[in-house]
Amino acid sequence: MNSSVRWRLSVMMFLQYMIWGSWYPVLSTYMEGNGFSGVQIGMIYSLLPVGCMIAPFAGGQLADRYVSTEKLIAVLHLVGGVILCVTASASSYANMLPLMFLWSFAYAPTLALTNSITFHHLPDAENKFGLVRVFGTLGWIAVGLLLTGLRIMWPEKDGLPGLGGADSLWLGGFISLALGCFCFALPHTPPARTGSSPWAFLAAFKMLRDPSFAIFIAIAFVVATELMFYYVLTGPFLLTTGISSTNIPAVMTIAQITEIGTMLALPWLLRHWGIRRTMALGILAWPIRYAVFAYGEPTWLIVAALTLHGLCYVCFFVVSFIYVNSVASPDIRASAQAFITFVTLGAGMYFGSLFAGFIRDYFTTGGAGLQVVDYTKIFIVPCVLTILCALIFLLSFKEKRAALQAHYQGQTS
Repeated sequence: MNSSVRWRLSVMMFLQYMIWGSWYPVLSTYMEGNGFSGVQIGMIYSLLPVGCMIAPFAGGQLADRYVSTEKLIAVLHLVGGVILCVTASASSYANMLPLMFLWSFAYAPTLALTNSITFHHLPDAENKFGLVRVFGTLGWIAVGLLLTGLRIMWPEKDGLPGLGGADSLWLGGFISLALGCFCFALPHTPPARTGSSPWAFLAAFKMLRDPSFAIFIAIAFVVATELMFYYVLTGPFLLTTGISSTNIPAVMTIAQITEIGTMLALPWLLRHWGIRRTMALGILAWPIRYAVFAYGEPTWLIVAALTLHGLCYVCFFVVSFIYVNSVASPDIRASAQAFITFVTLGAGMYFGSLFAGFIRDYFTTGGAGLQVVDYTKIFIVPCVLTILCALIFLLSFKEKRAALQAHYQGQTS
């Protein structure tokens, strides 16, 4: 493989996840400071999942049939960058909601399309995908540290100089514009225009006829709902432990730092443990983390529990994308990636956002300005649910290991 292609794909992943990581871990603290309720925060966070439920199918269809993938990604990021910059100045729920809705429909298709273009240009994709995807994790870390650095120079309440509003959204908008321009330099990826049906995503739905695949999809959906307890509530929760809002972006990058080691170890895990045991490891890490959060002290233990995010995310979600790519036929792989994006980053995170916001309000007492949030009771909920998911997955999911190994061997040319 041309090394320049691999590096271009790596830069793409780096910037792709810088955009998301610029605001996702920290915007909830900004919204709380502007008087948003838990349900309103959950609704804002649910918009990207809504986009992931709808937009990726159109994106996958276009990339499979009509438009070069790299050009489609470029246009979507240029449009998304403009929208984020406008959204950064919105401080009320009524103004932010429609703008974030529009941005979500621009950004959501790119999550599946960046996976698809990487798989397309990587020989031995299942073994080497993690080596490219790890740059997405590095991007998430880099933008968290960058945001903390910016807040040291210009406190969050003041915003970026001359701009005001949400510094995290301004940063994400600028990065999105940069990535949109860069995507025109990605390797050309024309539409396949193969297969008997123009509706490739329908074939992706038909994969549910396989019982093991159906079980995998069901568990993936439930686990994705619990992911939102981390993204929606961890930032405000860390504030209660004495960590300042300035340092929260940097502290939360600890979670992504551990992703790097896990991502680099992923080829070994898949070869020696297989899909089933690797994903089970990822699921089991979730209740451990939430149990520590529910206990609520000491602060060093809570920060240490953030390191489990590497196992949680990589061993479950990244492996999910690899598993789907391994069992889908070549002509529907972009749409199959859109399907798993729909289930996890779409439907799962949508309902999880609303669920997390509802649980937050349910276990909150007091009026405006005097609210007391019971994070112990809140985090017990995802702890119990992820334990149940792990048990059901281990008892029910059957991996077709021989077929997967044959697929690995077929991709080594």
